[in-house]
Amino acid sequence: MDRAALSNLLDGRTVLRDASASGNLKVMAALLGPAFRGLIARRGREATIAMPLRHDARFDWEYTRRFPELGRLYEVAKSAQWNAASDLDWSRPVDPTDPAHPLLPDSFLPVVTLPIWRRLSERERNVQRHAMAGWLLSQFLHGEQAALFAASQVTQAVPWYEGKLFGGTQVVDEARHVEAFSTYLTRKLERLYRIDDNLFVIVDALMSGSDWDLKFLGMQILIEGLALGAFGTIRARTGDALLKELLTYVIDDEARHVWYGVLALKRHYVDEHQTTPEREDWAFEIVLLLRNRFFAHEFYDEFYGHAMTRAQWDELVLASDLMAAFRDTMLKRIIPNLRRIGLLSPRVQARYEAIDALRYAGGKDAGQLTRQELLEDAAASPTPGPPARAAR
Repeated sequence: MDRAALSNLLDGRTVLRDASASGNLKVMAALLGPAFRGLIARRGREATIAMPLRHDARFDWEYTRRFPELGRLYEVAKSAQWNAASDLDWSRPVDPTDPAHPLLPDSFLPVVTLPIWRRLSERERNVQRHAMAGWLLSQFLHGEQAALFAASQVTQAVPWYEGKLFGGTQVVDEARHVEAFSTYLTRKLERLYRIDDNLFVIVDALMSGSDWDLKFLGMQILIEGLALGAFGTIRARTGDALLKELLTYVIDDEARHVWYGVLALKRHYVDEHQTTPEREDWAFEIVLLLRNRFFAHEFYDEFYGHAMTRAQWDELVLASDLMAAFRDTMLKRIIPNLRRIGLLSPRVQARYEAIDALRYAGGKDAGQLTRQELLEDAAASPTPGPPARAAR
């Protein structure tokens, strides 16, 4: 077994260790296949893949409106559409090596604290700055494609008429995000990476499930919550005007998507009393995987595989400013929403406390955050505020 295969095997064991933290065998079994396909077989390296889908499509022959809050969100979504081809000025130049307008701050590169970084020439540093930005935005792109597919699945499966109407607008939104990120990466950065193996595991686990509410929970609350925090983090710190504007548009859309998930799952889990311990355990395991999984191994293989072990690299990444910023924004966007939908009961609070996540529980949920707070990545406050204005 070569070194890369051994490292992937160890990654798979780590995923399964994280996935068994709650002791729920059903959750562990659900993640076993995705961990094998993503980390051992490395299916994400393939140009195209086929994922089996196991969900029912629900038809509604009465078209009865029973969910007025979701109906209002649908009206907002209709008026908030934008065109990635014409509303963004793609003629603006983007220079990923321009120190006056950095795509990412240098603190987001895990190696900047090491002597090896100080020994690099400015040209070598620029190459790595360019590559890290390309890797990070590539993962955003792949996550948006997963959201596009998940949105189409959920639109088929959601039981409410208004949910199907809004779901259709989200499919359009996600297609536009794929177009926008793909255009930026190919035309401006000219750098595109494959999906990270660890991200593939999470996407596989969410896409191949059969229950519509788990797709909602995994994608609308957890993946989209992570995206909302990550986009706010990058938007607040990038020096590139085009990327900042692109992320402004996308954040407006993502705010609606997360609020859609909160509305739907609050009704299902809280109002209709459909929550179960398995749902709480599933949410915790995915939070744990999201919190620990983004190691930029492709960047490591390209630039630092010769200089340190993968274990040393992982330790460096976990301690980096990049991961600290992402963990903070992810948890402050996700944990209050889990509280709102009834998946933060006393039964699981000790687990979140153990990973220093429970302190975010008093923050604002998706319906309380203002647009400015989302755009500027402002700290979540436990004091309720006005509803988020997601429309442009």
